[in-house]
Amino acid sequence: MKQVYAPGCALLIYKPELAQKILKVLNEGLGNIAEHTICCRHKHNLENGTQVINTCAGCDRRYRELDEGISTVSLWEILAESNTFPFPDYSGIKMSIHDACPTRTEERVHLAIRKLLQKMNIKVIESRNTCTKAVCCGDSFYGVLSVEQVKEQMKRRADEMPCDNVVVYCVSCIKSMHIGGKKPRYIIDLLFGETTRIGICEPDAWHNQLQKFIDTH
Repeated sequence: MKQVYAPGCALLIYKPELAQKILKVLNEGLGNIAEHTICCRHKHNLENGTQVINTCAGCDRRYRELDEGISTVSLWEILAESNTFPFPDYSGIKMSIHDACPTRTEERVHLAIRKLLQKMNIKVIESRNTCTKAVCCGDSFYGVLSVEQVKEQMKRRADEMPCDNVVVYCVSCIKSMHIGGKKPRYIIDLLFGETTRIGICEPDAWHNQLQKFIDTH
């Protein structure tokens, strides 16, 4: 089975150097894995039978649901089974998790994220609506509701989190949790011992930046 790694547009905007670190880890553990940087919203030209290793919940859903003959596996599932990745130790710090809504039906992803946090010695304090019952961070309402209403949705979701530190595995969720008043901790940053950057977070500005990147990839 041929495998490719799709970092996703948001990660390539956020920290392209982390995408390269991930590719290096995959090549060391799985062999020669090609990087696939064509946005999942465009024609991808992947061979039938290809498995896409992804870090973006939206990419996972699009490849899984829209492309016959293409399968997906998240980076989280691969690393959760790794015995060689140098997991940092966070000394039992308490964090909540916001599960990305495109993975709401994917228990394999929820389990893998929690296994990774356990490997990093992070104590998870779950919110009421989690895993298959997870509620959108608010970003999916962009373009449907006014920006102020979108921010209200973000605040409402963030308020459900028991801890100030909230683990996310979607770059847009970083923005949402920050706007909602929490401290987002992006799972890739946690894995590589880095600080999560907020960057552009105003919904209009972020979606404009994202759309420009999508259009060119």
